[in-house]
Amino acid sequence: MTGDVDLSTAFERVELPLETPFTIARGTQYTAANVVVRVEDGEHVGVGAAAPSGHYGESAATVEAVLPDLLAAVEDVADPLALDAVDARLDRVVGNNPAAKAAVRIACCDLAAKRLDVPLYRLFGLDGTQTVTSSFTIGIDDPERMAEKTRDAVDAGYTVLKTKLGTDDDEARLAAVREAAPDARIRVDANEAWTPREAVDNCEWLANYDVEFCEQPVPAEHPEGLRYVYERSAVPIAADESCVTLADIPRIADACDIANVKLMKCGGPRQAVAMFHAARAHGLETMLGCMIETNAAIAASVQLAPLLDYADLDGSLLLDADPYDGVPIPGGDVDLSGVERAGTGAREA
Repeated sequence: MTGDVDLSTAFERVELPLETPFTIARGTQYTAANVVVRVEDGEHVGVGAAAPSGHYGESAATVEAVLPDLLAAVEDVADPLALDAVDARLDRVVGNNPAAKAAVRIACCDLAAKRLDVPLYRLFGLDGTQTVTSSFTIGIDDPERMAEKTRDAVDAGYTVLKTKLGTDDDEARLAAVREAAPDARIRVDANEAWTPREAVDNCEWLANYDVEFCEQPVPAEHPEGLRYVYERSAVPIAADESCVTLADIPRIADACDIANVKLMKCGGPRQAVAMFHAARAHGLETMLGCMIETNAAIAASVQLAPLLDYADLDGSLLLDADPYDGVPIPGGDVDLSGVERAGTGAREA
């Protein structure tokens, strides 16, 4: 079960249409390009996926460009359980490129857990009874359409909603969402759209709509702006674009309440776990988010739910169709206690 194993690897790009166009402050997305990775030991197949973001300097093309070197490194390590060695080798072979590394590391974690015949959360020693509820995202649209999307989400059983803001009429949009979901927990995400002064002013009226927290209200390149808002905000502040890797945790510790970690930003599941522990040590709450991803990636994030205060793991739900199934999260409720499928839980649909 340990020692040298003859591993084979492969990858393929998948173009995934979205169910409806998805708009945030930076633009509108119609499709998601993911790159699916497989690592095989002759008996088991580990699956992962990259969901690269141009905002962090990656694309499907850059992922495809570095994957041959990354996968060759995995084959060279030749031990599916030597995850430390794999991590170190990947970082030596390729700099940055976190989504590409995340795809490989997810596949390796999936394979390692399958070889031990345990779900990934058990491989990490987590308590599957510790649950969290994921939010469902309402993208930017006109207020009437956002209200319609909200009603659909509530009818589908979602009790936690994340509303994208960053327009010239944000309050009207949030008011429409709140009216359509008077009992829901609502979070907002401005995706860096506001100035610090605008953010402080906006957080005043956000509080009037019983908003749980505001995510990344100001541009990440101005860390003093995030601290300015945090010190004056009427609602808690979450850092997303300002919280990319482990090194960012101490930098944001006095500038927000919540650290939003994503596998595609930090480079993989074990890297995310390190960030959660560091965030706790710095007095921050923890959140795990996602890009628009196939379940080949999202399933690994779901397995980390016991470490979270908040979750935003709806990326695969925004797709028109997903070639992979994952861990079911009906209405956003994550409960791993009954999950017995080994690995991340991802499997071909």
